[in-house]
Amino acid sequence: MEAHMDTLGTLLQHMNFNAEVFFSGSLCGIQTFDESKDAASLHYLRSGSMTLITEQGHEIAVEQSAVIFFPDGIRHRFISKGADPAELVCATVRFQPGQATLLADKLPKFLCIHEQDSTDVREAACQLFDEAFHDRHARQMMIDRLCDILMIHILRYVVGNGIVELGMLAGSTHPALAPLMKQIREHPEKEWNLDEMAASVAMSRSKFSALFKETIGQTPLEYLTDLRLHMAQQLLKADKPVGLIANNVGYENASSLNRVFKKRFGITPKQWLRQYLSSVD
Repeated sequence: MEAHMDTLGTLLQHMNFNAEVFFSGSLCGIQTFDESKDAASLHYLRSGSMTLITEQGHEIAVEQSAVIFFPDGIRHRFISKGADPAELVCATVRFQPGQATLLADKLPKFLCIHEQDSTDVREAACQLFDEAFHDRHARQMMIDRLCDILMIHILRYVVGNGIVELGMLAGSTHPALAPLMKQIREHPEKEWNLDEMAASVAMSRSKFSALFKETIGQTPLEYLTDLRLHMAQQLLKADKPVGLIANNVGYENASSLNRVFKKRFGITPKQWLRQYLSSVD
C-alpha cells in the first residue's frame, strides 16, 4: 500500500493542473460542450437530474448529486427537462501541453462519480466551486490547489475501484517510460528481460531499474509479473482455456502459469475462477 501511495504521488508531481469555472446555474433544455484541447471537462451536479450524452453514443441518466469528469474534454451534451431542473457547475481543467493526452489515454472516456461512491470527490468539488464564486485573497492560487486535491481524489477513486491500474498509469504518463509501457501492455507474451527494457529507453540497467522502481513502485520484473497475472484473470473471466491464456500473457504452458499464479494468489487459475464466479452469482 505504501509503495502505491508513493507511486501516485510521483505521478502527480509530473503533472500541473489549473481550473477555470465557466458556468453555474440551472440547466434547462440541451447544453452542448465542445471538445477542449489539452484540457479536461469537469461538472458537478448539485441537485436535480439530467441526461448525459457523449459522442461515442453513451446515454446516461444522472438523477442524484454527482461529479462528472471527461479527462480528454470530448464533446458531450446534457439534457435537462421537466420539473426537476439540473443545478450544475462546470469548469475546464487545463494541463500543460501533452499531459492531457497522456492521462486521458489511460482513463475511461468519462467518469460519473455519485455522492455515495466517493464523498471525498464530492467534497473536493464543492470546495473548488465554492472558492470560484467568492472574491477572496489569493483566489486563483486556492482554486489551483483545490484542483490538485480534486484530481488526487479522482485518481484515488479510479485506482481504488480497479478502474485503472496504478503502475500502468504512472509509467504511461512518464515521458521516459511511456513508450516501453505501451510495448509491454501490447505484447505481454514477449520474452522481456531487464537488459532489453533498459535498452528500449536508452538507459543503463541500474539507471532504468532505479527510475522504474521510483515511478511505478515495483521492480520491472515484479511489475511485468503482476501485469501478466492481471491479464490472465481478465481472460479467465472471458472463459478462455488456461493453456491459451498462458501463451497469450507470456508463459510457456499452463503448468508455468499455474505455478506463478499459485505463488502469487495461493490458488490455481481454475480455483480463482470458481471463487470469482461464486462471488458474482
